[in-house]
Amino acid sequence: MPTVRSGPVIGLSAQLVVLAALAATVGLSMAGWLAGAGYAAFTCLALSRGLHLSGASRLGPADRVTLARAVLVGAVTALVVDSFGHPTPVRLLVALSAVALLLDAVDGQVARRTGTVSALGARFDMEVDAFLILVLGVYVAPAAGSWVLAIGAMRYAFVAASAVLPWLRGTLPPRYWRKVVAAAQGVLLTVAAARVLPEPWTTVVLVTALALLVESFGRDVAWLWRRRPAPRRSHPLPVAAITAPPPITPIAAPVAVPLLALGGHTPVVVPPLLPVPTPALAARSGGTVHSDWRP
Repeated sequence: MPTVRSGPVIGLSAQLVVLAALAATVGLSMAGWLAGAGYAAFTCLALSRGLHLSGASRLGPADRVTLARAVLVGAVTALVVDSFGHPTPVRLLVALSAVALLLDAVDGQVARRTGTVSALGARFDMEVDAFLILVLGVYVAPAAGSWVLAIGAMRYAFVAASAVLPWLRGTLPPRYWRKVVAAAQGVLLTVAAARVLPEPWTTVVLVTALALLVESFGRDVAWLWRRRPAPRRSHPLPVAAITAPPPITPIAAPVAVPLLALGGHTPVVVPPLLPVPTPALAARSGGTVHSDWRP
């Protein structure tokens, strides 16, 4: 097996082992199995493709930490899908989410200390974070309200909008506040999922999470809008640059005008006084008119 695929396949195998452990301990329905296995298979394929496109031969140290986080997120995904048909062990779900969030602070430090910071690693880390927020939002929404789904769907809505609006695909400058807001989403949603707060306070926590997210996305969208490329406009040619049609040059075309014979002489030809257009004359005489001539 090529080295470039060993890391993603190891992650897929670890995910299946974790799902089997969940099924043996707390129970896992077929829907939960399919959700967790489907997530793992998609992660394996996407990560393999990312490694191939980046030219990397293997996962870096920080990428392995992120892969461990991805396995935990897959377990959370299976439990959340299973919760729609069976009671879910909330403590286990919260514990898995908390560990995944704690490891989010580890992979970045590992990448910086080992000098293995890469675009692939940053993208992998971001996708794992985004999916965990989406899954936690799905779990909290039935009790708190469907509006909570906006927290998890906002990042994916931004990606979908960038496919239609090219100016949204611009490169954003690094901003520490953006990282703080992203981390806060997972923490606040985990607190809401734990159900340790009274319902009004849980609503306050979720509203705060959504408000922070709207502010962060709104600032980025405004920054990209102000720096969007100017639309191309077709400037009309100045009047002086417009080529006027060639003027009609009066010529004296010989036309036979019969005159009365005087004293037995033959008729004579005299020139007319009316102008005749040159192109018309050329056409009548079998000549060629230039192609850029306009009537």
